[in-house]
Amino acid sequence: MNNELFSPVGMPSMGSALKTVGVAIATVAIALGSLSPSRGQEAPTLSQNQPAATPAPPTPPSPEPVPESPPAAPSTPAPVGQPPADEPKVLIAEVVVEGATPELEQLVYQVISTRPGSTTTRTQLQQDTNAIFATGFFADVNAVPRDTPLGVRITFVVRPYPVLRAVQVAGNQVLTQEKVNEIFAPQIGRTLNLRELQAGIEKINTFYRDNGYILGQVVGTPQVDPDGVVTLQVAEGVVEQVTYRFLNKEGEPTKQRTRDFVISREMDTQPGVVLNQKTVQADLRRLFELGLFEDVQVALEPGQDPRKVNLILNIKERNTGSVSAGAGYSSAAGLFGTVAFQQNNLFGRNWKLSAEAQGGTEGEFLFDLSFTDPWIKGDPYRTSYTVSAFNRLTVPYTFSNGPIDVRLANGDFPRINRLGTALFFTRPFTKDRDQVRTAWTGSLGLQYQRVTSLDGGFTRFNTDALGNCLTFPDNGVCRGFNDLFTVQAAILRDLRNDPLRPTSGQVIRLGVDQSLPIGAGSILMNRVRGSYSFYIPVKFLRIEGPQTFAFNIQAGNIFGDLPPYESFTIGGANSVRGWEEGAIGSGRAFVQGTVEYRFPIFNIIGGALFVDGASLLGTQSSVPGQPGIVRGKPGEGLGYGAGLRVNTPLGNIRIDFGWNNQGGSAFSFGIGERF
Repeated sequence: MNNELFSPVGMPSMGSALKTVGVAIATVAIALGSLSPSRGQEAPTLSQNQPAATPAPPTPPSPEPVPESPPAAPSTPAPVGQPPADEPKVLIAEVVVEGATPELEQLVYQVISTRPGSTTTRTQLQQDTNAIFATGFFADVNAVPRDTPLGVRITFVVRPYPVLRAVQVAGNQVLTQEKVNEIFAPQIGRTLNLRELQAGIEKINTFYRDNGYILGQVVGTPQVDPDGVVTLQVAEGVVEQVTYRFLNKEGEPTKQRTRDFVISREMDTQPGVVLNQKTVQADLRRLFELGLFEDVQVALEPGQDPRKVNLILNIKERNTGSVSAGAGYSSAAGLFGTVAFQQNNLFGRNWKLSAEAQGGTEGEFLFDLSFTDPWIKGDPYRTSYTVSAFNRLTVPYTFSNGPIDVRLANGDFPRINRLGTALFFTRPFTKDRDQVRTAWTGSLGLQYQRVTSLDGGFTRFNTDALGNCLTFPDNGVCRGFNDLFTVQAAILRDLRNDPLRPTSGQVIRLGVDQSLPIGAGSILMNRVRGSYSFYIPVKFLRIEGPQTFAFNIQAGNIFGDLPPYESFTIGGANSVRGWEEGAIGSGRAFVQGTVEYRFPIFNIIGGALFVDGASLLGTQSSVPGQPGIVRGKPGEGLGYGAGLRVNTPLGNIRIDFGWNNQGGSAFSFGIGERF
C-alpha cells in the first residue's frame, strides 16, 4: 500500500477554519430618523480554554439553517473539488468511528461516503471530514488510515463538543441574562452544536436590531469550557461622548448661540448609555419642538475605546427673534395697528421674551410684556414659569352686542381697563420625558389687576346710562375701579393624537380661581370651570383623508362676589356660532356643548359641520347691574352651520358661517380648531 497517500487527514483548528471579522465603527452621517450602519455576515468559531482578544465591534453574523440534533444526513456530501484523474485509489476494508456517542456515531456514518468494500481517495476522505465538521457537533475530526490484510481500515477519530450547560454573556448592559437563557433554553442539556449556537447568536443580534440597538451584536470567538459553559462577548455600542457642532447655512462651523444644557436636557442619549435608534429619533423630535433649530443631523464616530461610539450633532440654528407690525379693523376697536417683538432664545437659554402693543381708533389699547423660562434649569419635572405685565383697555362683550344698546351717559361704549401683573408656574406630573405630553399637567399662579371702567377718552365712569355699576360696588358704592387679587390653579390632561388637528383621543381641563379680599372692592370670589373634549374617527364619505366627530362640553360657576366684567359671557366664534360675540348673555353659571363633523375637501382645504348650544342657567339676574338683561340678551341660544379649514404654517385658519335659533346669522373667524 502507498501509505504516504493515506497519512492522517484532519482539519485545521476551528480558530483558523472559521473566523469572525471585526470592523471599527465607521463615521456615519444620518438625517432625522435615519440611523442604519451597514452590516456584514460571517459565522463565529468556538475557542476552547483560550481567552479571546477584545475586538472592535463586528458586523453581526448571518443566520444558518438550524438542524435538529442529530441532523439528517445529507444525501451526497458536498465536494471540495474534483480529484486529479490519476489520484491513487485504495480498497476500503473497514470504517470505524472513535470518540463519539452511539447517537453521534450513527450521524457520522450517515454523512460520510466512504464505505467498506469500496475504493476511496485522499480527496474523498477530506470531503468526509468536512461533512462531519459540517454537522456542528465536533470540535476536532481526523481520518486515520491503517493497513489490514483485507485492505485499508479508516478510523474517523472525533472529539464532540461537551454537553451545553449554560450560555453567559460579557460586556452587556441592555441584554439580560434572562433573555439569553430564553434564547438558548432548547439547547441546554444537549451536545453543543455549532450551527445551533450560531442560530442562537443570530437571535441575540436580532434582539438588538428589533429593539433599536443598531450597533449591538455578538463579537469575537465564543468561549467554551470543558464543563459546557459558553461565554459570548457582546459589543452594544455604548456612547462614549456626545458633541455639538454648530454650522451655518453653508455647513461651515459658526458661533454657537444656544447653550449646551438646553440641548442636553432634552436628550436621553447621554455618555454611558447604549446607542438606540428609537431613543435618538425621540431626542431629535424634542430638539425640533424647541423651535430653535433649522436642522439637526446625527453622525457617529469611533470612540477611543473601539467598542464605544461618539455621537455628533451637527446643528443649524434658526433666527429666533422677530419684529412685526400690522393693521386691521374690528367693530370694537375700529381701525387698529399692532407692533410686536419676540425673542425665543434669549441669551441662548431658550428664554422667551415678548412685547406687543395695539391701539385702535375707538379707544382700545392693549400692551403686554411677558417673560417665560420653559424649563427651570436643574429641575427634574420641567417646571416652567411666566412673568407678565399688561394693560388692556377693551370694550367687553358683557356691555355690548345686545338688542338694546346701553352705553355711557356721554353716548360712548363702556370700556374696562385692566392694568396688572402675573406670575405662573407650570409643570407636568411626571419625570418621564416621553410621557410629558400625555401626563397630567398643573399650573399655579398669582395675578393682580387694577380694573377701571372708562370711556374712549380714558375718563372714568362708575355707571352706565341706566345707573348700573360697571365694577363691583365698594361698600355699596359704585366707584368705577376694583383691585382684583386672584390665586389661579388648573390641571390638564391631553390624550389627543395630534394637538393641532386631532382625529382621536380626548382632553380634559379643570380650573379654579380664588380672589383675595384685598384693596378696592374687597372682592371674595371663587370661580370653577371645566372642559372636556373627545374625538371619534369616522368614514362617512368616500374621500381621502381623516374624518372626525368632535365633541366638547364646558361648564362653570362663580361663587361669592361677582364683578360684572368677570361674569361668563357666551355667544360668538369660541362659544355659540351664528351669534355675535357675547350676544347670548352674561351670567354667574353656564353650560355649553358643541358637536362637529370635520372632513377633508381637497389639498389644504377642509370642511366642518357644527351645532353649538349654551345656556346661562337663568343666572343673568345674579350679575350686579344685570348687564345681559338690561341689554335684552336671551340667556341661552343655539347655533348651527358650516365652515372651512385652511391648513397653513400658522395652523388651521377657521372660517365659519352659522345661523341661530332666533333667525340671525354671523360669520366667525379664528386660528386653530376651537377644541
